[in-house]
Amino acid sequence: MLLDGEAWQAKFRDFQQEAWRLETLPQYLMPQEAEELAAFMAGARIDPGTVSNEYTDRLARQVTEGRSQGRVHIVTRPLSDYLRFEFSQYYAPHALAGEQIRILDLTNRENPLRGIQDFWLFDRAEVVLMNYYADGRQISREVFEGDVAPFVEYQRIAVSESVPFEEYVKGLDA
Repeated sequence: MLLDGEAWQAKFRDFQQEAWRLETLPQYLMPQEAEELAAFMAGARIDPGTVSNEYTDRLARQVTEGRSQGRVHIVTRPLSDYLRFEFSQYYAPHALAGEQIRILDLTNRENPLRGIQDFWLFDRAEVVLMNYYADGRQISREVFEGDVAPFVEYQRIAVSESVPFEEYVKGLDA
């Protein structure tokens, strides 16, 4: 079953304990980000501490409700322009709002999740596969109909092999 619109939004509204994502691509070409990405590339920056929008408000509300949202993004250096944008404009304010973001840097190491595609895992009970073209354009979101146990294991591996976002970006400045 493909997900879009209200059915997709309901996944984030209705999960009980945890929504978690694995990201594997160096860029995601989302039309709604094009203007913001262009501004970033031209030198515009935000203060992550001042960002307040529907997404950050939802993250903060989830924390107060005892629900967590997290992700691991697999990267290699040098970071793509898109990743530098994503780290600055999204990850920094989202981490401040309560999202548990981690980075798995594969520079000079083997990928422990080779061949695993992007996905969301909701309450360790439901998987939504995120389908993308190689360039990062989204194709679809698809409810996975099989056993979720392998995805729970992928999450365990990703978290254990990664570092918190805040720790990772401090290392970039060194």
